[in-house]
Amino acid sequence: MKIFEVNGDTLALSLYSDVTNSKELLESMQARTLEPEVAFLNASLIPDVFPVLAAAHKTLVSKLRESLTTRTLHSELVYNYSGSKHITESLKRCGISESSTYVLAARFSASLDEMKAVEKLINGKEIDLEELGARADQAQIQKHYKISSQELGISSLTDAITCRIASRDAL
Repeated sequence: MKIFEVNGDTLALSLYSDVTNSKELLESMQARTLEPEVAFLNASLIPDVFPVLAAAHKTLVSKLRESLTTRTLHSELVYNYSGSKHITESLKRCGISESSTYVLAARFSASLDEMKAVEKLINGKEIDLEELGARADQAQIQKHYKISSQELGISSLTDAITCRIASRDAL
């Protein structure tokens, strides 16, 4: 687990591999019985922590403006990470699915006890956040975010995603 300061708040991130209970986690989220509330992202679409922090910043700004697009702060994080304006599609693509085995858990303003509770929710092995880059599915990321090889010639995958997250509402 690593904690980042974002826009005067904190975001705790934990990366898990070999997750075996994604279906139950997804069902708990959809039934709104997940305790504590947490965002579960499809980690194979995340090449670095920076775009997640950009999405978190955007989420906290929406909260301050009382203009969340989704029902919860944590679903808003997944929505903002997607770069898409379609809520359902965003949550399906960038959130976890029933078969997800590689998951990034994110919680705003998390206490140590809450992150321990999140850890207990997930049947998987916690791994270092540094593994994001090596485990990212670059082809899937390029397809999802419509990143061309020409763009990657002048920019990084992380920068391309971050630009899409930051500019989504302006386009």
